Amino acid sequence: MIGDGLLTVHQADTLIQLNRQGSGLDKFQGIIYKFLLAIVKESPSEAVLCEFRNLFIYQVGCANTEALNALYKIIFEKNEEEFRNTLKRSCYILINNWDASRNHKAIQELIQLLGEAKINEDTISPSLDRVKTWLDNFVNSKDYEDLKVFASRYDSQSEWAHRYSTFLLVPQYIDLNNPIEQREAARARAKRLKDKFKFDLAMYTAHSQSPVAKDTKLDKPNPTGLGDDLLRLIKAIVAKRGPFSYANLASIFIKQTEFVTYKFFKQSLSKYLLFSVANKKFVNVFQQNISEKLEVLYKDHEEEIINDALKLRSCNRVIEYLTTENSREPTALFALLLSQGNPLTLVVILLKLILVSPNSRTHLEVCIGALIQYYQKYPEAECRWLITFLEIFNITFAIYAENVEYNLIQMPQYQGSGEQLKGWTLDEYRIFSQLKQERNLETAYENGLLE
Repeated sequence: MIGDGLLTVHQADTLIQLNRQGSGLDKFQGIIYKFLLAIVKESPSEAVLCEFRNLFIYQVGCANTEALNALYKIIFEKNEEEFRNTLKRSCYILINNWDASRNHKAIQELIQLLGEAKINEDTISPSLDRVKTWLDNFVNSKDYEDLKVFASRYDSQSEWAHRYSTFLLVPQYIDLNNPIEQREAARARAKRLKDKFKFDLAMYTAHSQSPVAKDTKLDKPNPTGLGDDLLRLIKAIVAKRGPFSYANLASIFIKQTEFVTYKFFKQSLSKYLLFSVANKKFVNVFQQNISEKLEVLYKDHEEEIINDALKLRSCNRVIEYLTTENSREPTALFALLLSQGNPLTLVVILLKLILVSPNSRTHLEVCIGALIQYYQKYPEAECRWLITFLEIFNITFAIYAENVEYNLIQMPQYQGSGEQLKGWTLDEYRIFSQLKQERNLETAYENGLLE
């Protein structure tokens, strides 16, 4: 079960420093980090990669003998964990700097360099054999898989799972055992990917409805994998307006359960999540599974007045029931609910939870990331149902994000028909999206910051 809260960066760094105090290697690691920081800011990426290769792979020919001697000290300690920590943090020092300067090619080359690192020559040096083994172990570890996520967004040949790197990055920036450079890089990359998707979705929505869209190739292509159904899906999501909009329902639920007992809150939560869900099979499956789990959840607190901590923990548990409870594999309920109909229904349930407990958003994204990691071993053709769910999830949460506002407007020639949204067609309505701080987003896009 993933933790409910996040420590501050300062607290995290303090914990990591305390854990590593006394290793005696901090001084030598610092020498290496200082060297890499200096050359990555001053030298071309080709030269930096050459120095990195000479330092970590060959341990010879490095221009900075102090850094090379420092690495020798770490190797001679025969501590694979500290060698890996040093290598990993060094990678993220370079990645952060290259990402800031938009040198995406260098990031790819660094990760490729590690993946192809081989010391084939026979050697009588035990230390060189040791490093060879350590490098092999690193390339076959989760640490290297985490690194590959940073290159995947620039690689059109990446496996399908890497198209959803936003979710794969979240566990990296909440893991307190990761170096601060990795956490900062993952957090910044995830935010940039979200912003780019929201911008691209809004631009596509606007351009695809223009009169010439059917006869010309759009400058702003569809940012999803849903094809021609995208506009209809967006309209279906946006059409949920008025007194029964998701935001209004969440606000009503929050007010009605403000001073009630935790037992009453749990009973009300299930009703709130299922309100207006038309799919009877989905409702039955949900009630049979979630209601039973909620009934016994935190039973010792049932007579207490609901508070933010209990609300957060409860919404996190429901998210886990609906996705993954062990952060490794999906729950049976996840597959069962998706098999009962439109994945939009499950996405809306998750959205309702986040509208009630916004601080559960990170936890939800961690769970989604775990699902992607579980299914990424399967071919894309076998995962179309999951990919459709992920696409709908991204679209729904982009539409309900704070800095994007979508509105559905009936075109003048259809107004006054009295039909409202009943029986509406694509021709009758247009989607209008407005990005708050739009000028800033457009400037960022033009400058390549959302690439």
